[in-house]
Amino acid sequence: MKKISGVSLRSASVIVSLLASLIISLIVSFAGGLISPTISNAQNTSCLHHFAEQKAPIITKPALQTKTLGLCFEAFAVMHSGVSRTPLWSAEYLTRASLRAAREVQREDNFHAEASLPQEDQAQLSDYAHSGFDRGHMSPAADMPTVQAQIESFSLANIVPQNRQNNQLLWAAIEGATRHIVQQRGELYVITGPLFEGEQINRINNRVFIPTHIFKAVYDPQAKEAAAWLAPNVEGNAYQVMSVAELEKRLHINLFPALPDSVKSRTMELPEPRIRSKR
Repeated sequence: MKKISGVSLRSASVIVSLLASLIISLIVSFAGGLISPTISNAQNTSCLHHFAEQKAPIITKPALQTKTLGLCFEAFAVMHSGVSRTPLWSAEYLTRASLRAAREVQREDNFHAEASLPQEDQAQLSDYAHSGFDRGHMSPAADMPTVQAQIESFSLANIVPQNRQNNQLLWAAIEGATRHIVQQRGELYVITGPLFEGEQINRINNRVFIPTHIFKAVYDPQAKEAAAWLAPNVEGNAYQVMSVAELEKRLHINLFPALPDSVKSRTMELPEPRIRSKR
């Protein structure tokens, strides 16, 4: 067998094949810019099922892309901003089966800084201490189908400063309404996150941005219907129901890149959140 610079053609072929496999693996692993704090990068294809047609949201405003990093968790995925020190979005794929499993997981609060982020980009527990704001989940702990998934949901990479009354009453009701849709329809893609509007954004501890609004967008892949809730991050029960297209314009994020405009521009009927009385 002929050799090239001391390497047999068979060996060269094997090396080329290995390099090609490595390159393909790297491309797949970093699809959507996602890395994983809990599993190796080579396994990140497991994160794609959180997104409709396996296509992650796309940030359309260059300024929002600064210091962003995608994180892949067991039951949700996050695009984190090191500027706001919050997620820009948190994506889940919910089914009747996953919610049935979640009901068996007892809640245990375990808020923690996200160690996989650069130190300077992390929100810290001390940022939220005595701030007057709740640590508001974007992908809710109550949606998590395993103990590990629930632990991961308490990462501050999945948390925003949220008005306490808003979090515990209105937003809890919107989360409940989302689960109600899943029980009725069988499955749902859900993306939740903050909206920062206006020229002046307040911060807690002069570090973590306080959202002006919080959104939850949902997509039913069977009915091909979508819509979103948007609520001001203040005390009270005010909220809007809108099309995904309208929300995307305000966010500067393409939440569901796989969906045609005809689906995004129509507003799916959403149930009215059942807000419990304040204790």
